[in-house]
Amino acid sequence: MTTTIERPSPAAESAPATSPRWEWIATAALLVGTGVAYLWDLGASGWANSFYSAAVQAGSVSWKAFFFGSSDAGNSITVDKPPMSLWLMSLSVRLFGLSTWAMLVPQVLLGVASVALLRATVKRHFGAAAGLLAGLVLALTPVAALMFRFNNPDALLVLLMIAAVWALLRGVETGKTTWLLLTGMFVGFGFLTKQLQVMLVVPPLALTYLIAGPPKLVTRVLQLFGALGAMIVSAGWWLLIVEFWPASSRPWVGGSQNNSILELTFGYNGFGRLSGDETGSVTRGGFGGAGGGSMWGETGISRMFDASQGGQIAWLLPAALILLVVGLVLCGRSPRSNGRRASLIVWGSWVLVTGLTFSFMAGIFHAYYTVALSPAIAALIGIGSVMAWRRRERWWVRIAMAVAVAATVAMAWVLLGRSASFVPWLKWTIVVVGVLAATALLIPALTRGRLAAVSILAVMFAGLAGPTAYAADTIVTPHTGSIVSAGPSTGMRGFGGMGMGKGMGEGHGGRGAIPAGMQLPAGFPGRTGAPGQAPAAGHVSEIGRGMGGLLEASTPTAAITAMLEQNADSYTWVAATVGANTAAGYQLATEDPVMPVGGFNGTDPSPTLAEFEQYVADGRIHYFIGGAVPGMQSGTSAAISAWVAENFTATTVDSVTFYDLSK
Repeated sequence: MTTTIERPSPAAESAPATSPRWEWIATAALLVGTGVAYLWDLGASGWANSFYSAAVQAGSVSWKAFFFGSSDAGNSITVDKPPMSLWLMSLSVRLFGLSTWAMLVPQVLLGVASVALLRATVKRHFGAAAGLLAGLVLALTPVAALMFRFNNPDALLVLLMIAAVWALLRGVETGKTTWLLLTGMFVGFGFLTKQLQVMLVVPPLALTYLIAGPPKLVTRVLQLFGALGAMIVSAGWWLLIVEFWPASSRPWVGGSQNNSILELTFGYNGFGRLSGDETGSVTRGGFGGAGGGSMWGETGISRMFDASQGGQIAWLLPAALILLVVGLVLCGRSPRSNGRRASLIVWGSWVLVTGLTFSFMAGIFHAYYTVALSPAIAALIGIGSVMAWRRRERWWVRIAMAVAVAATVAMAWVLLGRSASFVPWLKWTIVVVGVLAATALLIPALTRGRLAAVSILAVMFAGLAGPTAYAADTIVTPHTGSIVSAGPSTGMRGFGGMGMGKGMGEGHGGRGAIPAGMQLPAGFPGRTGAPGQAPAAGHVSEIGRGMGGLLEASTPTAAITAMLEQNADSYTWVAATVGANTAAGYQLATEDPVMPVGGFNGTDPSPTLAEFEQYVADGRIHYFIGGAVPGMQSGTSAAISAWVAENFTATTVDSVTFYDLSK
């Protein structure tokens, strides 16, 4: 047994053993349990991220909007991401009608598929126990429990990144080019999901195959170029169509300043995220953090552990890094193409490359981005724990396991301590059980026979109790808006109450907080409403009464909805308003196109004033909804608002200002 663990033959690695009955039962329990948990009260979050919900609705009624990822079925502008994740949700809405469940159930299924594929990938080289543990850790990671119940692109991105690793490791087994081409295809599809973020997994994939691929070096390099070609083809076909499609007959590329998908790719969604120089960003260079730092939080090696990101992903990060080292040492002098070592290299370098990039990027960064770390951390926990346990007769392995448990307990103490009112007894229980578990790992007699099961249960409790509590809190709490986060409040200041999650108007930071010390521009609105409640139909705020804002959708009353629906078929857009989230609420209420002037935050130069005037002259827009959030209007959107105010008469319906452009 010792020899096969450290230096298995290639045949032993590639030939899966017959699965015992207990494994099938455990796998079924894991996947069914994940599905049930993620489906729990799924409709409570309403439209979740209404920015994407509006695009889903548009794609469900217009194939053109479907293809381009338009915000509205009138195809005025796209969202600021490629549309692959929207395609799945739009198809579901086409089949089952517009509802929260029709939109979010595909995201839940992506979560279950991610857990299943990670389990299978880890199991192939490390056995059933490692695969099941990896899948369980992924399912219980708080930020994963959030994103697999939300309509952001990250759910599909995670599945495709796992699929790329799965295909690459099969290539390491066989040396066949087909698997490398498949790896490139999955990365390309990831690009069509969230553009350059998927590229964070490319260096780990390439490094792993260069080290462990069976063929000669020259062949390995050529195969990687083949994978690059597959990636370019699987992503490039859509980009080429968008780039060369006549601009006059397609929607404006949202998030770009020159109506170019390439500009969006390499600018706002690309290198701008690293440097902070993001033309079209919500900040527009207008405000930053205390002491001159970024508004997205202080960068540095500790960023993944701070109050914004820690509760999302950091619970098992120290243990994962410790177990990575243990696993690599235990692989010893295994052959270069050893599948176990290749697995450790790819998952370990995934954590390092992605974690360091997130830690030091100066541009837009949200806590939920850390879901991209969750599969790699989960895999390392599953792999490293099982490898170390099987070699626990070695004194240094026992010490390493005890240190990993101690680091996890310390991490749980810190993270739970940031939410003093959240199950306050839990951190003390974790400390007591964790100390006992770490001590047991140091005593050989307590890791044998029946006592071994007790020690394993104690270790699992110490490691998983904290993230499980956070994940459970995330599941039972509604999340709405463009910036959300998992778990309870960490006592941070909320982003002006603009819909980043539960209770933002009350300073609740756990659902979608901004970094401590962030300075908001003057004029940002507040929001009424009870903490912990998702915006309900007819909800009104003190500013604009249901107008919405930069990060949350408008919530029109029944009277406003009825007014917009009158003669809706006579217009391309029943209304236009500044900002995509403001437009989204009206569009989702009426299921008719509403033009988001200026895109997400009202700063995209689309449409121009001349184009807008022509739309009005042609009778294509019925109403203009005024009262944009201060700070959102810029350039063309400000010019359009001024032109409307000068040339049309304002009327007020339920405290919202309307201009009838047909008169």
